[in-house]
Amino acid sequence: MVDFPADIYTEPDADVDTLKNLGPLTGMAGIWRSASGEDVHPTAAGPEQQAFIERYELQPIDPQTNGPQLLYGLRYHTHIVKPDSVETFHDQVGYWLWEPATGTILYTLSIPRAQTAMAIGHAASGAKTFSLEAVRGSETNGIVSNPFLDHAFKTLRVTIDVTIHPGGTWSYEQDTVMVIPGAQKPFHHTNRNTLRKIGEPTPNPLAAQGGNRTAQPASLGIGSLRSDGTAA
Repeated sequence: MVDFPADIYTEPDADVDTLKNLGPLTGMAGIWRSASGEDVHPTAAGPEQQAFIERYELQPIDPQTNGPQLLYGLRYHTHIVKPDSVETFHDQVGYWLWEPATGTILYTLSIPRAQTAMAIGHAASGAKTFSLEAVRGSETNGIVSNPFLDHAFKTLRVTIDVTIHPGGTWSYEQDTVMVIPGAQKPFHHTNRNTLRKIGEPTPNPLAAQGGNRTAQPASLGIGSLRSDGTAA
């Protein structure tokens, strides 16, 4: 069981340069592209394999606090199309977050098919591989689907394994386990890709303007980030 502090309001001081404090997420910051993605998804006729092209952008955000909890992170948007097509095959937004104090990685995802999830994992600050998991029914790393998806493609678990490679690439393998009416066993909807950098990240706003962050006693809310000693 996690030993949380008695004081749940007082915020810590924080380095405003997110790019220097991303821990194992450091190698993911920037703009990435790949034409070598592979997706295996369910159809009425059985599993279908599909190649895809992906553009994945991850930009640093200002440090975030929940009272004494301090998070650094990347806001992301990934957009996927089939080869020789402009129609969206998959679109997803969310955050990759790093909590230095506990070595926790959090990954939020939301897709326009009305489904959202949060996966959690743990890693050392310098780790080059890490794994995260979201589980149906969990109050902390759960999965929420719209009523039709929950009926027809009930998602039980999402796992994602990330590897940061030398030479400016990183890869992921994601496994979404779902129950489909009439199927004898759960279906594993898998995605994998290796992405190459095509653009550098933009510094987070506080770092870009050379600001500072002041710890706030007994506070939990919007507007606690400071750049010049006044409320944001």
